[in-house]
Order: sequence, then structure tokens, then C-alpha cells
Amino acid sequence: MQIILLDKVVNLGNLGEIVKVKDGYARNFLIPSGRARRATEANKAEFEAKRAELEKAAAAKLAEAQTQGEKLGGTTVKLTQKAGVDGRLFGSVTNHDIAEELNKQGYSVVKAQIRLPNGPIKTVGDSTVSVALHTDVVVEVTISVYGETA
Repeated sequence: MQIILLDKVVNLGNLGEIVKVKDGYARNFLIPSGRARRATEANKAEFEAKRAELEKAAAAKLAEAQTQGEKLGGTTVKLTQKAGVDGRLFGSVTNHDIAEELNKQGYSVVKAQIRLPNGPIKTVGDSTVSVALHTDVVVEVTISVYGETA
């Protein structure tokens, strides 16, 4: 299916590009989430009429993400979890826990934006995770996990 991208999509294309994707990907994800429209003649004409407005909105989103990224970059998040004497956690620290703590600190972050390179954190100590605020803005955040004995 041919679609017009209304937003930048990673590994697919930029705003305004007409790309061919599998039908299910377009119907089930891109179109319902508002990132694309079918590439019919009417939709192409409507997109060209709104192009400047959409580009301005995309630039505003990027600028907002960059300012939030400057504030968030280098932040240290301190979490306390129950741990054994050998430093392994009972359970793990997930992206949900990190997003919750960042929201308490005043940053608006959703758990889907947090990228854990090695999966959930299962040991006491410092770890570095990525927070993708925008497709072009990815910042590093240090997570310090402290163990508490039960």
C-alpha cells in the first residue's frame, strides 16, 4: 500500500514522502496513530495544501524535544530496590520504574521512550539508558540502583 507520511518515521522516511509499506503496517499502526494517510490523489492534494503547516508543527515538536533533551541530558535517577547480599535485585528495574521516577522529578517522559540496551536492570550499581524524546533527539541518563536488604 502506498502512503503519505505525516511525520518522520524511523527506518521508513520523512514528512511528506510517499512510501510503499505492507497493508497491515499501514492499516493497523501508521494510519490509526496519525503518522500516515493513504496516497490517493485527493489526499496528495490535501497534503500539499497543508504541507507548510505540518512542517511547522514538526519543527516545533523537534525544538521542544531538544530543549527537554538539554535539561534531561546527564540526569541521574536514583532508585532503591530490595536486593540480596550479592548485589542482585529481587525483581528488576524496568522502563516503567525509570519513567515514573523521571516524572516525579518533573520531566514528561513515557515508558515507551526509555530504551534499555541490555533489558531490565537486575543488579545494584550504575547503568546508562537512552531516552528517545523524538526520532532525532536521544539523550543518555544514568540510573543508580541502590539495594535495600529485607
